[in-house]
Amino acid sequence: MNDTMINLFYLVAALLFVWGIKGLTRPRTAVRGNRLAALGMLVAIIVTLLDQQVVSYGLVVAGLAIGTVIGVLMAVKVQMTAMPQMVAILNGLGGGASLGVAAASYFSMIYIGSGSAGALSTEAGLSDGTLILANASIMLAVLIGTVTFSGSAVAFGKLQELLPGQPIGFAGMKLINLALLVTSLIMAGLLVTDQAGVEAFAILVVLSLVLGVTLVMPIGGADMPVVIALLNSYSGIAAAAAGFILSNNVLIVSGALVGASGIILTQIMCVAMNRSLLNVLFGKMAEVGENTVDANEIYEGKVRSSSPDEVSLMLEDAKRVVIVPGFGLAMAQAQHAVRELADTLASRGVTVEFAIHPVAGRMPGHMNVLLAEAEVEYDAMKTMEQSNPNFSKADVAIVIGANDVTNPMAREDKGSPIYGMPILNVDHAKNVVVVKRSLSPGFAGLPNPLFAMDNTVMLFGDGKQAIMDLTAALHEAA
Repeated sequence: MNDTMINLFYLVAALLFVWGIKGLTRPRTAVRGNRLAALGMLVAIIVTLLDQQVVSYGLVVAGLAIGTVIGVLMAVKVQMTAMPQMVAILNGLGGGASLGVAAASYFSMIYIGSGSAGALSTEAGLSDGTLILANASIMLAVLIGTVTFSGSAVAFGKLQELLPGQPIGFAGMKLINLALLVTSLIMAGLLVTDQAGVEAFAILVVLSLVLGVTLVMPIGGADMPVVIALLNSYSGIAAAAAGFILSNNVLIVSGALVGASGIILTQIMCVAMNRSLLNVLFGKMAEVGENTVDANEIYEGKVRSSSPDEVSLMLEDAKRVVIVPGFGLAMAQAQHAVRELADTLASRGVTVEFAIHPVAGRMPGHMNVLLAEAEVEYDAMKTMEQSNPNFSKADVAIVIGANDVTNPMAREDKGSPIYGMPILNVDHAKNVVVVKRSLSPGFAGLPNPLFAMDNTVMLFGDGKQAIMDLTAALHEAA
């Protein structure tokens, strides 16, 4: 197959990627979009395998077999609640793959050039400008791929609770990150202009590894959705750089798509979390001496516990109910129980909707996927902007495991770390029922004054069992 045909099929694959992403923007077309994107990847793989530049089909088949086994095991074994961790791993693997391609290309240049990458311009017939562009692509893939690899490893550790979820760092961490970045760029510049050798390449890899760790360590668990989106963008940019190294058009296009969409999603998450992109890049840590909030002062003598029977009485007279899912719902695998509760209420003529915060859970879209899995109607899933005006009209708001995204401190306490973060105005409902195991704080580590408000009752217990008991109480009262 000649280069023209290969590039033509790569163009078809790229168009399928674009159509697939467009389909993913709407719930009703998401499945079709996913299939189109998968078809595009299949076309790209087949065309690449037909390319005469493939050195060994044996290695390719072995890689496909190993990857398939790992992928199937992950798909079968990994629970939906662990999807953020898996995304972090996949981001890291993408960055690591780009690093591997870049390192292999660099050392190939060194060997061909008899110890000097610059000698490649004469021995391989490359112009100085082409060589600089090739070197720049390699160093960009090394820097971004390595940062993505180590940063994703830290994100995985925090999400899996192998590392503490709270910010880890010290005063001056941002300056150290800046110094690491500047030094890495200097090393990359020296390598691009062929003024340094293998030692500088090794230093660049080590500095990038450290930078990935120090970038993510100061970021707390509450900001992990932003980090995941950002690392996803990094992996796409690294892949695009690897595409330039390999002169592979479809890799350049797909990497650029992932990088651009990741940046857009990161910005959306930053707005939802009230974080600037600069804060995310260099870590946003609590200032030394910042006031802490005493949970006992907020909760003592004010929290009212309730039972499924009492809450069912409250729901019997309700005309409008808003359900707010959070990560606690995902942990309890309560999505099917919640859908049954919603169906029970709807059968009584109650208007039921689901209010979903952009960063509910640990990954963008996490709650939407869980509810779709339980066959909740897409039209019933409302964004924060759609839901907030309706809370004041709701007779009952049921919060299941959501903490930080419903915390009024974000609106009212200027000294709070989450001040300014857009939240769901759950406290504006006539009655609020919070389903939670305990009064433990969310990812931000803050108490929630919502739990102590006069219009709030707590339904303590496992989220799934509590909702099932509530649904049973409604059926008994019928």
